[in-house]
Amino acid sequence: MDPAPRAESADDRALQTQARALGDPTRHELFRRLRDAPGPVDVATLTRHVGLHHNAVRQHLAKLVAAGLVVERTARPRGRGRPRLEYAVDPRSDARWGAIGPYERLAVLLAEIVRTGDSPEEVGRREGRRRARLAAEARAADPADEPVDALVDLMERMGFDPSVQRRDGTADLTLRRCPFASAVFTDPDTVCGLHLGLARGIAEEVGGFAVDELVVEDPRLAPCHVRCSTPTSAA
Repeated sequence: MDPAPRAESADDRALQTQARALGDPTRHELFRRLRDAPGPVDVATLTRHVGLHHNAVRQHLAKLVAAGLVVERTARPRGRGRPRLEYAVDPRSDARWGAIGPYERLAVLLAEIVRTGDSPEEVGRREGRRRARLAAEARAADPADEPVDALVDLMERMGFDPSVQRRDGTADLTLRRCPFASAVFTDPDTVCGLHLGLARGIAEEVGGFAVDELVVEDPRLAPCHVRCSTPTSAA
């Protein structure tokens, strides 16, 4: 007797939806452009990249967002006019469609720790400085309004899902998601040291603020926090 067919799971349906979305050549090219970008990209940049009318690009992006491949957000206001929309690869898509997933990035950093003998924080600092330089080059004509915004943008890009609260010369980033949660339970000193180094490297490259500490929590129970000092607190 043949076994009963396996019921289609939600993950199966999501995978099929994503495959259909990427089956269109233009959407696949837009996804590749976002995958390779060091930070969020706006519609005008994507329109120039694929050479289509911006309304067509918006429709393609809407399908990528609906498929869970891309995230859409409103950029921070810069001067007059309506804030524009920005797009980035959804961190939850991981390495499924050619994007470098969080555990691949972690493996590269762990290999560097082994190869160089440097501490996790120092390796994280170098990676943070590198990422901040790439992001600054990509948006040289449109810098972040405040230095801490660069940290928020990059931590979001890495999958930490940060929110920020500012008060009296300080900024507290709540990391609502840990992209390396499983690894934390194996070696929290190494993984959290890398996290702290990433944040401090970004701050050193951007300038204008300092990362004071990483408040570590069990990611199953509560989010971690990155606490920063901004210029007014040092005055």
